Amino acid sequence: MTIKIAIIGSGPSAFYAAEELFKSGQNIRVDMFEKLPTPFGLLRGGVAPDHQQMKTISKSYEKIASNEQFYFFGNITIGKDITIKELMSHYHAIIVATGAESDRKMNIPGEACIGSHTATEFVAWYNGQPSYQDRKFDLSKSNAVVIGQGNVAVDVTRILAKSTEALKTTDITNNALKTLEKSNIKNIYMVGRRGPVQAAFTELELKELGAIDGVNIIVHNELDISETDKAETELSSKTRKNMAQLLELKNKKRNINAIRTIHLLFYSSPVKIIENQNKIKKIQFEKNELKGEPGQQKAIPNGEYFELDCDILFRSIGYLGLPLEDLPFDEKKGIIPNNAGQVMDENGNNIDGVFTTGWIKRGPSGVIGTNRGDSKESVKTCLTFLSTHKIKEKDDVFSLLEKKNIRYLTYNDWKKIDAHEVKEGEKIGKPREKCTSVEEIFDILKK
Repeated sequence: MTIKIAIIGSGPSAFYAAEELFKSGQNIRVDMFEKLPTPFGLLRGGVAPDHQQMKTISKSYEKIASNEQFYFFGNITIGKDITIKELMSHYHAIIVATGAESDRKMNIPGEACIGSHTATEFVAWYNGQPSYQDRKFDLSKSNAVVIGQGNVAVDVTRILAKSTEALKTTDITNNALKTLEKSNIKNIYMVGRRGPVQAAFTELELKELGAIDGVNIIVHNELDISETDKAETELSSKTRKNMAQLLELKNKKRNINAIRTIHLLFYSSPVKIIENQNKIKKIQFEKNELKGEPGQQKAIPNGEYFELDCDILFRSIGYLGLPLEDLPFDEKKGIIPNNAGQVMDENGNNIDGVFTTGWIKRGPSGVIGTNRGDSKESVKTCLTFLSTHKIKEKDDVFSLLEKKNIRYLTYNDWKKIDAHEVKEGEKIGKPREKCTSVEEIFDILKK
């Protein structure tokens, strides 16, 4: 008898879970459900367009998808088109791999005013996610502020700073390119609440920022760190490399003909957005001091304030998972509670047949490859559960999809869209020209 397993989501953790299930040697069919019409999650919709090399990992996912026991169902939202309960009646197990789709809030006055955006909606917009193509980003004025210093904050800063000449050979959408072409942004402030020692960016990301043509980078804080910071630096080679790179950038000779400037600010937390007629004008910050042991220092406000002029704001202080109907959810952590991948109810008891992996399992941490080990653990837990339960025949999901008249895409459909995007991109010297609407995708499939 075939064991049927549904995976919700199609990002890296979902594909690694599928890979582990096929490696088990058991007769397993994997049905992967994705709310977008296209697969690969943040690999397609989150990785920066000027980081094409990172996207080549999708080739390994294509190999997984070539398994004859793999089925892809794109453009289906679980919880809306199909409920978890309905899925459970068609599968022996479900693995939730929906990632962290939302953003943490700053929870300060004025956060919702015009001109205040999440970094992730900007990223989804320039990467062509259909549900974000109606967003408008006003880049007509001078000053942009990015709150946060992680990899997403760095990506946003870099895209804002680069010329469209440098971006036009990437897979950034044509719509985004046209908007960026008209940009009048002169200053981009990337602000962190803690110090340079605690910053989440990497040496390579800093080097990229410092090497953008026609752009100056200014490190506003002194880099004379405390004894505690020195001890913390000794704990991490990444931090030591960051500090060396920051020092190099601080001492770098400035280009008097630069068209833009990236400003790096540390030890600062936003406390209020100052508006004018509901439009962002300035951000008030409070300076911080670090307290605590090496590796555990926290930012403590010191009562000293300053303001930055701001015409557009991008908030990048962390991803947050979203709840899925009929499943428990930890609001504080933004994850589905689980025990080694098996979903737990509010009393800490395992829920039969339901598992989770990736960011919705552990929170938004690690790199793409981190998801492999995470999925391996969840699949092991899933297979152990199945080995102790009698496997009964399950009705195929196709009858349910037909009954509900759901319009979905198969993996073969995706391959046609993929070929179309690549072909369109080749015409203008790009890796691909992404389809940015569901209707456009279905129109192409009709041809």
